[in-house]
Amino acid sequence: MSGSLWIGGNEGRDTLPFIPRQRPARPAGGDPMSELALRFDDLIAAAVHPDEIAAVIESDGMTDAQISARYGHPDSFSLAEELYGRVERRYPTAPAPPPEPWHTHLGSCLLRGFVFALPGLAYVLGAPLLAGPRAAFGLPAGTVPLLAGTVTGWMWNQSLSHRAHSWLSLADRPAAVRALRLGAPLGAALSALSAIAVTGPGELSAAAFAAGQCCYLSAATALLVLGRERPLFWALLPLTLGALPGLPAAVGPLLLLVSLIAAVTLAVLTLRGEAAGPGPHGAVSPRLAASVPYGLFGLGTGVLVLYAALGDIFRHGSTGTVAGPSAVALTLSMGPAEWLLHRFRARSATGLRFTQTARGFRGSVVATVTLCLGAYLLVLAALAEAGTGLWPDAPVLGGLRLATLLLIGAVLWTGLLLQSFGAAPGAALVCCAAAVAQTLALVLGAPPTTGLVVSGTAAALLAALVCVLLGRATAHRS
Repeated sequence: MSGSLWIGGNEGRDTLPFIPRQRPARPAGGDPMSELALRFDDLIAAAVHPDEIAAVIESDGMTDAQISARYGHPDSFSLAEELYGRVERRYPTAPAPPPEPWHTHLGSCLLRGFVFALPGLAYVLGAPLLAGPRAAFGLPAGTVPLLAGTVTGWMWNQSLSHRAHSWLSLADRPAAVRALRLGAPLGAALSALSAIAVTGPGELSAAAFAAGQCCYLSAATALLVLGRERPLFWALLPLTLGALPGLPAAVGPLLLLVSLIAAVTLAVLTLRGEAAGPGPHGAVSPRLAASVPYGLFGLGTGVLVLYAALGDIFRHGSTGTVAGPSAVALTLSMGPAEWLLHRFRARSATGLRFTQTARGFRGSVVATVTLCLGAYLLVLAALAEAGTGLWPDAPVLGGLRLATLLLIGAVLWTGLLLQSFGAAPGAALVCCAAAVAQTLALVLGAPPTTGLVVSGTAAALLAALVCVLLGRATAHRS
C-alpha cells in the first residue's frame, strides 16, 4: 500500500496583466499635459481615485512650483484630477486562480485501489495450494509462511518505494530506476527466503504460493513507483475469473501463474526500458536511513491489516484462507484514501492563503482532517458491508467487527497523511507499537475487545499528532 505525492511549482510575474490595448500615439506639438498623461498612462488608467495619481506625481519628485510653471495647476491634486479625467479607465484583468499543486483525478486513485485489492483474489484461487492441517493458534494451513513473506515484503517494499520517490523528487529518475533494479529483486529474494525458512511439513505448496506473492509485491512496487498502474491492472485482470461459479480447482493456480508472469514481465520490461545512466550533475543523494521509518510504518500497518483479515478466524472460527472481506475492503479503500489525502493537502493550502491567524489555521486543519477522515470511514464502511454480503460464508458485520475495522482504517489514513508530510517516524512508532500490542493480545488469548482498544488508542494518538504537527503553517510551506 504505497503511494506518492508530488508537488509542482511555477513562477509568475510580480505585476498583474492589463487588458490588451493600443497605446496612445505620442502627442504632436509638445503639449506638456498630453506628454505627462502618456508617460503615466498605465498607472492613470488603473487608478480608482485621483489621489492615487497625485501620490505618483509627488513620488516622481514634482514640486507645486514646477507643476504650476509647467502645467498651469496650483498643486499635484489639481493636476491629478485633470489627468484622471483625460485617461479612460482600464483596470487589470482578474488574476487566474493559482494552479492547484495537489490536484489529482479520482479515476486514477480508484484504479490504484483496484490494483491494491485485486491480489486479494489470489487467496481464493490459491486455496488448493493452502489445503492442509491447521497451523499454530488455529490458523489455516500455510498461514505462517504467508505471514512471514508478506510482512517482510511490505516492510522492504515500503522502504524501497520511499527511496525511489526520494530520487524522483530530486528530478533524478535514472537513480530511482537504479534503486528499483537493485532493490526489487533483492526484496523478492529476502521475503521469499523468510517464507521458506518458516515452512513446516506439508506446506511446500503454501511456500511456493508465498514465494510467488513475494515476487509479485516487488514487481508491483516497481510498476507503481514508475506510474504503471494501468498495465499492472491488466496483468491482474485474469484473477477476476476466479469469481466465476463452477471454476475447476486446477484453473485457479493456472490463473495465478498467468498474472504473476505478466506482472513480473511488465516490471522487467519497464525497468529495462527506463534510462539508468547518470542523473543531474551535483544531485544530493538522499540518506538511506531516511527510508527506515517508512519501512517500519509498512511493517506496523501490514500487521494491523493482517489482524483485520485474520480477526474473523480468531473470533468466529471461519475456515477460509487468509484473505477476507475486511482485508479486501481495507485494500480497496486505499484508492479513495489516496484521493482524500490529495484533497486534504489542497484544502489546507487554501486555508493557508485565506486564514489570518495561527489559531484560525489550526481550526481549518482540524475541520479538514475531520471532513476527509469521516469521508474515508464512510467509504470503508460501505465497502465492508458490500464485501460481507458478497463474500462466501462471511461472518455478519457486527458492531464490534465494524468498529475495529473502522479504527484500523483511521490508523491507516492518519498514518499515511503524516507520512505524506514527512512525519513518518511518529506514525511508524505508533503503528509498530499497536502491531506489537495486537500480537501479544493474540498470543495471550485476550478477549476480542482488546483489538478495539488497541486500534482506538493508536487512532487517537495519530489524530493528535496530525493536529499538532500539521496544525502549524510551516508544515505546509514546502
